[in-house]
Amino acid sequence: MYDAFSGIHISQGGIMQTTEETLRSLFGRMVGDEKHIWAAASTLNAIWVLYDRVLDISPDNIDDPDRDRFYLSKGHGPMAYYAMLAAKGFIAPEMLDTWTQLGSPLGLHPDRMLVPGVEISSGSLGHGLPLGVGTALGLRAEGRRARVVVLLGDGEFDEGSNHEAIAIAGRLGLDRVTAIVIDNRSASLGWPGGIASRFEVEGWRSTTVDGRDHDELHRALTQESDGRPQAVVAEIRKLREGSAA
Repeated sequence: MYDAFSGIHISQGGIMQTTEETLRSLFGRMVGDEKHIWAAASTLNAIWVLYDRVLDISPDNIDDPDRDRFYLSKGHGPMAYYAMLAAKGFIAPEMLDTWTQLGSPLGLHPDRMLVPGVEISSGSLGHGLPLGVGTALGLRAEGRRARVVVLLGDGEFDEGSNHEAIAIAGRLGLDRVTAIVIDNRSASLGWPGGIASRFEVEGWRSTTVDGRDHDELHRALTQESDGRPQAVVAEIRKLREGSAA
């Protein structure tokens, strides 16, 4: 099985609440039906940095309307997400042992009705960003400044719903929306000029980073707002020859 932790860069000065040893242990509890492990491996570092160093999300504020929101639009690879939810106390680590078993709440796609801490049920591509934009509009109407972060895969740009969401977020200046795009060149068609250009032409600020470098991810995700929505393109090289995530 591919080692999801290979190639990670964490500076010695980086403040990590969740250790690699902890996540390795939690990740290793999910055995058996390992479909889309490559997708889970590609999202690991972005989710790790978000929950450790960026977002105001915890079991203590799970019902607080002012909490930050994280939407996993790339829902077909939830193993890293489940491991982080266990690390942060949203679910019991023992629940990971039931991964994909009959009757387990931990399926191949996350279900918000079954898994504490999961904000949206996902897996069908192209849903996360439109939901995130709608959430941000609702929060703005209520006068709240909570962040909404959506994690997408590069293959989701085949879905028109994402392009509509990108356009409206840019025009409305939804500066509390952040889209993280895992770009591992797995999409068959790609995007002319690169993924970042798709956001920039609609008025978003974009940053391209090494998707396995925690410091680069942290800097990109903690930039001061300039009144525009933000896109962070996290580049991930192919995990192995012939794999796609």
